[in-house]
Amino acid sequence: MDKQEKGMMDVMEGSTEVVKGEAENFLVIALKTPVRFEGKNYDRIDLTRLQDITAADMIAVNRRMSRSGNVDITPELTLEYALNIANVVTGLPLEFFDQLPPYAAMAIKGRVTNFLYRQG
Repeated sequence: MDKQEKGMMDVMEGSTEVVKGEAENFLVIALKTPVRFEGKNYDRIDLTRLQDITAADMIAVNRRMSRSGNVDITPELTLEYALNIANVVTGLPLEFFDQLPPYAAMAIKGRVTNFLYRQG
């Protein structure tokens, strides 16, 4: 398994049960229906590498969004920001996230937003 695949998207048999502890599981989103992208099926989205992002990563996402014309006052609360952060932590292209069903996109938004605003 290459670095992009490792820790990003692991195959899971479609449940949302706790796998390895509450915090880690919170950052793994089970997909009701596998998503096919570039010849591979993805059954979950693993956002556990959110724990490794830096302020520089967040600034880079803000700059990317600004260049694309996004002028939100609180970009970190938008779906676009969350999907861009997911792109950073998974290494999967934005095109992967563009094709997700609404429940999965909103789950990513919720997990990223909650992670960024958690205390302590």
